[in-house]
Amino acid sequence: MDTQVQQDLLSILQGMKNAQLAAGPASLELRRDRLQRSVRLIQENHQALADAISADFAHRSQYQTLLVDMVTTIKGLQHAAEHVGEWMRPQVVEAGGPGMQARIEQQALGVVGVISPWNFPINLAFGPLAGVFAAGNTAMLKPSELTPRTSDLLAELVGQYFAPHELVVVQGDADIGRAFSALPFDHLVFTGSTAVGKHVMRAAAENLVPVTLELGGKSPVVIDEDADLETAIARTLTIKAFNAGQICLSPDYLLITPAHLPGLVNAAQRFVASSYRSFQDNPDYTAIISPQHFARLQGLLEDARAKGATIISLAAAGEADADPHSRKMAPHLVLDATDDMAIMQEEIFGPLLPVMSIPGFDAALQYINAHPRPLAAYYFGHQQDKQQRFSLQTTSGALVINDVMTHAAIDSLPFGGVGASGMGAYHGLHGFKRFSHAKAVVVQSEDGASNLRLRAPHQDGLAAIKAFFQTA
Repeated sequence: MDTQVQQDLLSILQGMKNAQLAAGPASLELRRDRLQRSVRLIQENHQALADAISADFAHRSQYQTLLVDMVTTIKGLQHAAEHVGEWMRPQVVEAGGPGMQARIEQQALGVVGVISPWNFPINLAFGPLAGVFAAGNTAMLKPSELTPRTSDLLAELVGQYFAPHELVVVQGDADIGRAFSALPFDHLVFTGSTAVGKHVMRAAAENLVPVTLELGGKSPVVIDEDADLETAIARTLTIKAFNAGQICLSPDYLLITPAHLPGLVNAAQRFVASSYRSFQDNPDYTAIISPQHFARLQGLLEDARAKGATIISLAAAGEADADPHSRKMAPHLVLDATDDMAIMQEEIFGPLLPVMSIPGFDAALQYINAHPRPLAAYYFGHQQDKQQRFSLQTTSGALVINDVMTHAAIDSLPFGGVGASGMGAYHGLHGFKRFSHAKAVVVQSEDGASNLRLRAPHQDGLAAIKAFFQTA
């Protein structure tokens, strides 16, 4: 690691910490102002940002960019601006004795580091920043090197809308990312793969920096016997095709009961035909982010085919299943998937959907529980007792019943993983609390009774304590 780079980053961070200490706690007005400036940055430059994102992807659906990276993000920032006043109020709690006062005050942590990914480069930068700013912190942002045009534009815009002591964008490759994650932040947020998340957490541990990790993993879809197959497949493939499956919450494999298996392929083909006339020349369909990721997805298909899977392309008749020049890949079903296939061992992050037949509901629970905990789980079925059992007997960052990914845009819900899919959650109030310190504050009574009971001599007090044990 370049020691000069590390020193330069450390100097920026220390300058931000010094500025924050000199300014004192951020007022409600300043917090709202930072949130509103974030909204204006996105709103006033949404087309330039969308164009930059599309150029980085080789093609990105403008609708998907404007919806998720712009509209959803703006709504999250506005939600924080609207509610931060009530979130900041101290919480009065029961005190330890007569005349005492006790409360919990939410205090800013300081300077928060945010490492954001390429798949939703605005949403996954400003999503955490909504909570960071609402809590009264400032931030350093390290966007992905895989979206260089977007990162360049973001750095330029941040410089226009924010002072250097409020928000700084640090650009660079994986080496810069490593140096960034080793800084002594007051909190560090990382969104990305589980493998990289381990390195980030290890680096943060050197400075005892608390971390929020959003890591993804393999999110299962279970289609139970009483589910409507057409509806379940349509809702699953809606998200699998969205951003070409390059979403941490995208369905990563499908568990389906034998009764539904014969109709699966036809249901998938009907849905795709109704939604996408084609893929290669379709402005609604997004390309794979890089040649390396495209090759990796092709390799997953080849490995699965070699190990006995049946590959079903959902491309239109006469259209290429995948084109390395456009980097567009049609959705594929991978039937008869098995655990020895690479596609069942790593997060796919693409439009490939492995399918496994399971005997029934209990077998689905057993399979999910035998694997690392996912960022989300999706269950299709209408029996309330099974819905409740699924919720109680599986552990995931979130659970959506009879739909996929719906929870991510609800600001009143926490967004985050558990176990291998991450730790910590943000969005709305949960982000405010994540990036705050809940400080206990006590005002002693005039007579100081709770302090006096600790003073020697203790003979009179000892008798009272013995009496307590006799009556407890």
